[in-house]
Amino acid sequence: MTEQIKKKLQDEINQLEHELVHELPKEIKKAAALGDLSENAEYHMAKQRQEFVKARLRQLGRRIADLSMVNMSNIPKDRVGLGSTVKVYDNTKNAEVEYKLVTSEESDVTAGKISTTSPIGRALLNKKVGDTATFVTPNGAREMEILSLSTIHDEAETA
Repeated sequence: MTEQIKKKLQDEINQLEHELVHELPKEIKKAAALGDLSENAEYHMAKQRQEFVKARLRQLGRRIADLSMVNMSNIPKDRVGLGSTVKVYDNTKNAEVEYKLVTSEESDVTAGKISTTSPIGRALLNKKVGDTATFVTPNGAREMEILSLSTIHDEAETA
């Protein structure tokens, strides 16, 4: 799971590095040739883009380093963790809902994939079947009871 995310991030890094090394220097040189740099919008936009690309590359590098630190043996086998699929009873909605806890890059609420850093994800982490998870939303506190749990380890065994 994390290998796919790292590949996706590495692809973006490769694309941004190409832009930083090849395309932006050409744009800056072309814009600088137009004359007065103090009133040269093309030059300022190219320089601004260059700073953005550098910042994004730093951010992506940190994220890849963080993902490299994910140790599968540290993910619990009997409690909710990264990669777990959890069926809960949402007391507010009076309905059963299923969530899969994923990294922020994979998050897709409409598909039931929620980030471990989201309010619901944080509330569910380290809970067991039968536990109640409480979290605060703009509409007030919500409570969910965990009905069933399939961890990333369970899913790896059935795959």
